Amino acid sequence: ILLLTFTRRAAADLERRASRILHAALGIRAAERPASLPWAGTFHSVGARLLREYAERIGLPTTFTIHDRSDSEDLMNLVRHAHRHTDRTQSRFPGAATCVAIYSRSANAGTALSDTLKSGFPWCAHWEDELNALFAAYVDAKQSQHALDLDDLLLYWSAMMNAQELAAEVGARFDFVLVDEYQDTNRLQASIVQRMKPEGNGVTVVGDDAQAIYGFRAATVRNILDFPSQYPSPATVITLEQNYRSTQPILDASNAVIAMARERFTKNLVTDRHIGERPRMVTVADEAAEAQYVAAQVLARRENGMALASQAVLFRTSSHSAHLELELARRDIPFVKFGGLRFLDTAH
Repeated sequence: ILLLTFTRRAAADLERRASRILHAALGIRAAERPASLPWAGTFHSVGARLLREYAERIGLPTTFTIHDRSDSEDLMNLVRHAHRHTDRTQSRFPGAATCVAIYSRSANAGTALSDTLKSGFPWCAHWEDELNALFAAYVDAKQSQHALDLDDLLLYWSAMMNAQELAAEVGARFDFVLVDEYQDTNRLQASIVQRMKPEGNGVTVVGDDAQAIYGFRAATVRNILDFPSQYPSPATVITLEQNYRSTQPILDASNAVIAMARERFTKNLVTDRHIGERPRMVTVADEAAEAQYVAAQVLARRENGMALASQAVLFRTSSHSAHLELELARRDIPFVKFGGLRFLDTAH
C-alpha cells in the first residue's frame, strides 16, 4: 500500500487508522502487528525516498541535499544578486520570496512562465525575460550544489515516471495507491499518480470538489472532477453524504451553496443531528463593524446564560482574527485562541 497525503500529521493519523483496519481485516493480533505501514507519507517525503533509491539510475548524486522553502529563498537571493536584479533598478524587481513563488507555481502547475505570470503575478509580467534567465541560473546553482528543492522532489519523481521501464518497476512495487484530499493535488501530483498505475487498477482517491478552495502549490479542482474518466475503465464513484459534525440546518445551507456550482459531483449532505438554529447571514460595513457585531452577540448570549467557554468563533486563517481580538480586548472579554499567536503577542 502506498498512502499519500499532504501533511505529516495527516499522514501519521491515516497510517494509524489504515493499519488498524488492515490488521483487523487480516485477523492479526495486536502483539503480532508490525509498527506501521512502511509507505505512508506526504507526496514530498515519499518522492524523496524513491529518489534516494533510484538516484544513480536517473543521474542524481546519492548524496543530494533537500532545500526547504527558506533555503530556496536564500539561494534565489544569491542568484538574484549575482544577476544584479536588485531594488536599485528603476522599477522594483520581484523579491526572492516572490521569485520562488513564481518558480514553484510554474513547476507545480506545469505551465509556461508567461501563463503563470499572467494568471497569478501580473505585476511581474514585464520581467518575464529576466525571470527566465534568473530561473535558469537558479537551476544551475542547485545542480552545482547537488541540491533539490521541494518542487524538485515532485519534478524528478514525475520525470522518473516518464521512463517506461522505471515507471513499470516503481508501479509494480505497490498493489494499491491511496490518496487523501485529492482536490488539493496539482497537475504534477496527479500525473505521478496516473503514471504509477496507468490502467487505474488499485488507485483510490478521496476528496471533495466543494472543498477545493486553497489552490496551494497550484492545486486544481480539475484533478478530482476529471478523475473518474481519466483511466481506460471509468472509476467507481462512492458518495459519502453522512455528516457527523454539523446540524441539519447548517447542512441545508451548505447544500444550497454547493448546488450553485456550475460543475460538481452531486451530493446531498445529511446528519442525524436535526436540532439546531438556522444559520444567519449578516451584512456589515467593514471588518471593524464585523468584530463589533460578533462581540455584541457574545455578550448577549452570556447574558442569556451561555458561558463564554461554550462560545466559539471560526476563521479560515489565523490572521483574520486580528480585528475581533482587539475588540474583545477593548470590551475586556477573555478568550483563548487556538492556532497561531494572539495578535497582541506577535512581534509586529
